[in-house]
Amino acid sequence: MSMKVSDHLLQRLREWEVEHVFAYPGDGINGLLAAWGRADNKPEFIQARHEEMAAFEAVGYAKFSGRVGVCAATSGPGAIHLLNGLYDAKLDHVPVVAIVGQTNRSAMGGSYQQEVDLLSLYKDVASDFCEMVTVPEQLPNVLDRAMRTAMARRSVTAVIIPADVQELDYSAPGHAFKMVPSSLGMSHYAPVPAETDIERAAEVLNAGEKVALLIGQGARGAREEVMEVADRLGAGVAKALLGKDALDDDLPYVTGAIGLLGTRPSYELMQDCDTLLVIGSSFPYTQFMPEFGQARAVQIDIDPHMVGLRYPFEVNLVGDARATLQRLLPHLRPAANDGWRKKIEKNTARWWEVMERRAAVDADPINPEYVAHTLNGLLPENVILAADSGSAANWYARHLKLRGDMRGSLSGTLATMGPGVPYVIGAKFAHGDRPAIALVGDGAMQMNGLAELITIAKYWQQWEDPRLVVAVFNNQDLNQVTWEMRAMSGAPQFLPSQSLPDVAYADFARSVGLNGMRVEKPQDVQSAWEAALASDRPFVLDFRTDPAVPPIPPHASLDQIEAAAASVLKGDSDRTAMVRQGFKAKVQEMLPGSRHREDRPGAGEER
Repeated sequence: MSMKVSDHLLQRLREWEVEHVFAYPGDGINGLLAAWGRADNKPEFIQARHEEMAAFEAVGYAKFSGRVGVCAATSGPGAIHLLNGLYDAKLDHVPVVAIVGQTNRSAMGGSYQQEVDLLSLYKDVASDFCEMVTVPEQLPNVLDRAMRTAMARRSVTAVIIPADVQELDYSAPGHAFKMVPSSLGMSHYAPVPAETDIERAAEVLNAGEKVALLIGQGARGAREEVMEVADRLGAGVAKALLGKDALDDDLPYVTGAIGLLGTRPSYELMQDCDTLLVIGSSFPYTQFMPEFGQARAVQIDIDPHMVGLRYPFEVNLVGDARATLQRLLPHLRPAANDGWRKKIEKNTARWWEVMERRAAVDADPINPEYVAHTLNGLLPENVILAADSGSAANWYARHLKLRGDMRGSLSGTLATMGPGVPYVIGAKFAHGDRPAIALVGDGAMQMNGLAELITIAKYWQQWEDPRLVVAVFNNQDLNQVTWEMRAMSGAPQFLPSQSLPDVAYADFARSVGLNGMRVEKPQDVQSAWEAALASDRPFVLDFRTDPAVPPIPPHASLDQIEAAAASVLKGDSDRTAMVRQGFKAKVQEMLPGSRHREDRPGAGEER
């Protein structure tokens, strides 16, 4: 039997060591599906419930494996459905290759069924490389470049294959005019800046007396070097959310997340520093960075396209984080005194005390902060965590201490709803021997998570460690947007848009062969987590949490506080509980502790 284009495509993916393709079938890729049958399902076709979920699963796989994630879909609607997951990959700089079908070449331009101009549609999301294969000889070069470009640029690429081309006999490109041969492979590389640039950066950093580091996911491979730089300069380290697992949260000088979901000590670190070193991060919110002109700044990033953004950096170093820091360290002098570091450690220690107090605040029925805080003490040492967008991301950012081999991520830049559950599905195909936990709101669970429990039920028995816990923060409210309306617009909760129906998430999990439990009392939270983490199969925890616990940043401005108060006066449906919980949470920051009132910046300044 002759090899068809579709057969060669799967063979080439195997040669690239692709083991899984996250996909959903359709007649636009029937040729590929037939080839999968002939190839004994290698690479393995992982059937999601929806193409968007297939893309998210490819993103999760890529984020937690460091390898290219591959997804596939049919023409027209299937290709369209991939887009949100692909944009999530593009904006978070994750290597993903999309393989999509197209109508037959003979029908193109004829307004045929499911005919969409995919080259135009994918022009932005796959701007680094997007090509349509129209003859067999074109295939290896297009696929190889898609794989290599996704790796090199940590981005999305796309390969479009018309249905009739999939069925053609394959013939390799020849040694001839206008034939383009190709080859496999992509070697690892670690670019470093010129020595003169290293010296300029060291000069800036050595001159600082109050140095702050801000690290992102690009610093993940430079953990030891970041710690050595921080110790040498007596610096504190704040983390962008995508870099939450890049450095241990239990280090006393690690101030935690920065930004809207960030911590007070990270805010103070940026407000008070005179020198800033940003490593592997494109954190977008400049208002949480030092005032312009306050700090001299240096940036390290592997992508020249991403340097010089967000802040007026004095030196931009283009290079791999680990290799660049190794070159930089010999030029750095020890800090002259430890006063700045001691202040950072004092602020950070007090913050963790505040988090413990806030988690202990009574709520109706369960404080969501208590749910996350309790999990913190039970996290397996090799756990993989995903947080969905929404108020659950606040509790992930502020209460969980990632350390050692723990990994965690979320939709950092697109901040789309719905990737939490598919992320951990992708993670389990990358690391079937590790436990995984998804923290999701009930809005995200209703949008995407429920259906993907079916995907979990379909595949979990092939994972070496069957533990996959989906924790639903069930407050029957689209809570993050509700609080944003209160704090940013001074508007009361709009029930027609914000109120969610109660769903028996644990019952649904049990109906498809998984385990599940609804938790309605705070005294049952710890035992529920313990049961889920000891389960012999995936487990859904339905925590009934209080929507009145505010996810407002601890450094909220007076304007935001006044706006939230104004929403109460305008008749917010949850105004009584909102005032009660907001007051109780704020009191936790005012109680006597390691930092007394006279030590706080500015009498009466909001903390």
